[in-house]
Amino acid sequence: MDFLNAAPILAKTLYAQLLRLSVASSRENDAMKMLLLLSGIIVETSLVFDNPDQAAQASLEKLGALLQTRPNGGKLGYKALPPSTMIDQEIEKGRALGRQLFEDWMDCTFEFQHHFLKITHDIMLTWEQEGHRRADMLRLMSECVYRGLAYEISAQELCDFVVERKASTIQWSLNDSIAALSAVAGHKLTQSSNACQIFGQTEFIEDLDQLVCIMTQEAVRLGVPAGSDWRFGLAANDVPVTAPYELIDILSPICDSFFASINMDSAEDQAVACAKAAGRMLAVTSGGEMPEIEPAIAKPLALAAITDTYKSVCMTRRQAAE
Repeated sequence: MDFLNAAPILAKTLYAQLLRLSVASSRENDAMKMLLLLSGIIVETSLVFDNPDQAAQASLEKLGALLQTRPNGGKLGYKALPPSTMIDQEIEKGRALGRQLFEDWMDCTFEFQHHFLKITHDIMLTWEQEGHRRADMLRLMSECVYRGLAYEISAQELCDFVVERKASTIQWSLNDSIAALSAVAGHKLTQSSNACQIFGQTEFIEDLDQLVCIMTQEAVRLGVPAGSDWRFGLAANDVPVTAPYELIDILSPICDSFFASINMDSAEDQAVACAKAAGRMLAVTSGGEMPEIEPAIAKPLALAAITDTYKSVCMTRRQAAE
């Protein structure tokens, strides 16, 4: 590859895509979205290596060396980072952008990383002129990168566990596997700080809607047909919600043990990881030309499990409070 000519093309393409993808509702570029997109590219390139966590750490250390600073070691403010669902959605966009940019550099992984980090360094220096300290930006990027990696690794590990330990030993059917991961995602969301606000019979909490979006996008991204049939066949609003508590009681302790091993303490982060795992399980069972379960059956099953669990727990808590 002609690096002399390829590097400017990479910079031009990356800048253009970052500006396009980071536009906020105010039609101005959102710096946090751009930082998440950059984090997603680091996540994607790190997954090329056998030890992605070490590769990500090395990338962040190289970026710190370029910036001549270390990440701010102080405690993060409560709203320093956006919600976990937004982190995952924007990092996935960054990962997709990374795959697009990386196509021409497959044989030059380290050169790609070198040029990408230099571009990121230049962007952060521009932000510093606007009043953002480079140590703070590097800390935020580190947090986003490690969360993005944790979501991806958790989704794969949990999905593999259910397939290998439950479905393969015929303890659970494939329907049970989908419902269990989806239900645990909804249950984890009820444990987050913003959970269980008062809501009417027919409306969805915004947090739940965003979590459902994580699950559906993961499924579609991995091969489940997109469409409007996610709610087909769901029970009417006047039918009592039923959560698969038996499945939750079996899988939730296993998830808790895994999350403890990777230091994922936030219930909101855990809900996102489980939702991604549920979307991946949907892809395993309902993707491809000859799915084991028809998508028209699997998709409403997953949606019912995640929403009914969330609503059931919220209703129980609300009744207890009254």
